[in-house]
Amino acid sequence: MDLTNDDALMEFREMRRKRQQLSSEESIGILERATSGTLALLGDGGYPYAVPISYVYNDGKLYFHSAMSGHKVDAIRACDKASFCVIDQDDVKPAEYTTYFRSVIAFGKIHIVEDESEKLGIARILGNRYNPNQEEALQKELEHGLGRMLAIRFDIEHLTGKEAIELVRR
Repeated sequence: MDLTNDDALMEFREMRRKRQQLSSEESIGILERATSGTLALLGDGGYPYAVPISYVYNDGKLYFHSAMSGHKVDAIRACDKASFCVIDQDDVKPAEYTTYFRSVIAFGKIHIVEDESEKLGIARILGNRYNPNQEEALQKELEHGLGRMLAIRFDIEHLTGKEAIELVRR
C-alpha cells in the first residue's frame, strides 16, 4: 500500500469478503437511521483517538458539533483524515460462537466549519434531527449557544458496509 501524502493517489482497500458487503443504499440507510458512532482520528503522539459521538448524515456528508477545544478538536486541526464507524446490529449468538452484525465505516476528510452561514445550517440540521418540529425552541437554543459551538463536517470519500455471513444467507 502506497503511504505517500498525495491524496489523489489514495486508493481504498476493497472488502475481502465481498458476499458480506452491503450495497451503497443499505450503507447509507444505516447512516440515516443511526444517531451515534465512533469517530477515529490521529491523536496526540500519533496514537489513534476514537471517540463516540452523535451525528447527522445529510447528502453524502456527516455533521457533528463540539465544544470549542479539546483532544478531538486538536486532532482535527492537525490531520484532516478520519474514519467513522456505525454499528447497526450486534446480536451475540453464544451457542454459535458468533455475532450477527451489520456495520458501516466511512473514510474521508474532516473539517472545522469556519463559515458562519454553513455553521448555522449544520446546527439546524442537528437540532431538527434530535428535536424535530421544535423550531421555536431550536431558534432560542441557537441564539444562546451557537457562538459556543463548533460545527464539524466530514466529507465521505469511501463508504463500506458489511454484515455477518449468517444474515447474507437469510
